[in-house]
Amino acid sequence: MTIPRDVQEFLDGYPDLQDDHSATANLQFYSDNLLCRPDGRTISQIHKKWFGHYDKLESKHGYIQWLFPIQEYGMNYESQPLYKHEIEHMKANPVIVQRIIESYKLMLDFYGMRLVSEETGLVDRSAPPRNYATRYHNLVRSPHNNLRISRILKCLSEMGLEHLNAGFLLHVLNEQSEANELNSWGIRSSMDRWWSNCLRNEEERTWIGDLIRKVRLAEDGIVFPREAYEKALKRRAETGQLVIQETEPPQIDSHDAEVELAVPSDVENGRNEAVQGAHSQPEGDKNI
Repeated sequence: MTIPRDVQEFLDGYPDLQDDHSATANLQFYSDNLLCRPDGRTISQIHKKWFGHYDKLESKHGYIQWLFPIQEYGMNYESQPLYKHEIEHMKANPVIVQRIIESYKLMLDFYGMRLVSEETGLVDRSAPPRNYATRYHNLVRSPHNNLRISRILKCLSEMGLEHLNAGFLLHVLNEQSEANELNSWGIRSSMDRWWSNCLRNEEERTWIGDLIRKVRLAEDGIVFPREAYEKALKRRAETGQLVIQETEPPQIDSHDAEVELAVPSDVENGRNEAVQGAHSQPEGDKNI
């Protein structure tokens, strides 16, 4: 399965994008010194006043480029692409990094999820009184959010928070395989081609991609259980590696109390390529 052009540019670090040191809109916005356009809010105001306002987050489209800037142009022409000098300044500022995490939490809540651990990236369903089911339903029926998620994952990677990406991806995979949630064709195709490739750590990208394919190909009841998900992130926090090095990987089975997470030694070829183009945008069309 080919990697979409916009994702390949991300993986390559946008080699054709020239830095512009006079452009500082993203840095100023995340420093709380600039109002986003067209909504006219600072980052602190959005975090305080928009959290849980789902109709606003669904219907407005200009804020996402400000909350999650990337080195690409989007449809909000009042926003600015993220430049490399901004990335370095933003990554070096712990206040800005924490604000980016708060932006991630805001969108997770909108999608019916919550960040359990900033350290490991562990994600779970929203807890009461939040209703995760209605938010999951909205995510399934509103495919423009698939594009937003691609942007979110790219931004987290740019800001040195790529460990959060695996937490999100593996949570969604667990929900799909164990609970049949978020398991629509649209979400699966976006996840398989776009989201799972928004990792610059090649080892983790390959491992997660192989795991997704194993679950997709399974016809014998094999699932990716919550236990395996939590164990994988815990292992990475302890060892620095998500990947298990094993010659004979154990089975991923929800009925196995001692389940270990591992990818298959080889993955069948000939997988149905019908997912191509299912990400709600033509390849390379930067419309979010």
